[in-house]
Amino acid sequence: MRSAFWRSAVPTIRFSANLGFLWQELALPDAIRRAKDAGFDAVECHFPYAVDPAAVKAALDETGLKMLGLNTSRGDREGDFGLAALPDRVEEARAAIDQAVDYASAIGAGAVHVMAGKSQGVDGAQATFEANLAYACEAAGDMTILIEPINQRDAPGYFLSYQAQAADIVARVGKPNLKIMFDCYHAQIMEGDLLKRFEQHLPMIGHLQIAAVPSRGEPDEGEIAYDRLLPAMAGFGWDGHVGAEYRPRTTTDAGLGWMTAYKSAARS
Repeated sequence: MRSAFWRSAVPTIRFSANLGFLWQELALPDAIRRAKDAGFDAVECHFPYAVDPAAVKAALDETGLKMLGLNTSRGDREGDFGLAALPDRVEEARAAIDQAVDYASAIGAGAVHVMAGKSQGVDGAQATFEANLAYACEAAGDMTILIEPINQRDAPGYFLSYQAQAADIVARVGKPNLKIMFDCYHAQIMEGDLLKRFEQHLPMIGHLQIAAVPSRGEPDEGEIAYDRLLPAMAGFGWDGHVGAEYRPRTTTDAGLGWMTAYKSAARS
C-alpha cells in the first residue's frame, strides 16, 4: 500500500500545500481552510489574482497558516509562461512583478516566484532576466524573490532549466533576497543527482518542492525515493517547508496518505 511508503522514523518536516494543484475545485479561501484541516503547515499558490486579497488574508488569519509564495503572471498571450526573460516585454514583466509584490504584501506572503518565460536562445534574454530580477528584489523589500528551473519536457523553450544556471544568475544579480526554488520534479527530469545538487546549492535555495516523477502525482510513487531523499535533505540542514506541488491521481483528499504516513513516522 502507498500509505506504507515511509517505513521508519524520519525527521519532522513541515509541508506546504500548493493550492495551484491541490483542491482546485474550491475557491482559494476555502482551499486554505481545507489544507489546514488536512494537516498542512503552510500553503502556497500560483496565480491568485482573480481572488480578493482580503478574502485570502481572512482565511490565512482564521487558519493560522502562512502563504509562502505565489507566482508572477504567465502573461496574456497564447503560449505565455512568464515574462521576465523576454527582451521585448520588459514593461509587461515589471507590471507583473509589481502586481505580484502588491498582492503578496496584502496577504502577508513570504515570496514571489518570478517566472522567466520561454526565451531559450533569444538574444538578450539573460541580461533582461537579470535586470528584471534586480528590479523585483528592490520592489520586494523584505520578501524573497524566487527563480525556478523548469523542465523542457513540460515547458519547451523555458529560459531557466538547470540548477547551476540558476545559481549563476543568483550570483550575478547579487541581491540577498534572490533565491532558487528547488523543485525535485523538474530537477530529476532535467538532471537527476538530486541530493548532490541540493547540497551544492543549499545556501542559495529558498524553497523546496516535491512530486512524483514521471507522473507528477503524489510523492509516494515513481523514480524519486522521497522516503530517503527528504530525511537526507533535512540532514544537510534544510529546515524550511517542503511544498507539495503535485497533481492528485484522483481527489486531493484521497491522496494524502503519503503525508499522514510521513508525519506518523516522524512521531515514532
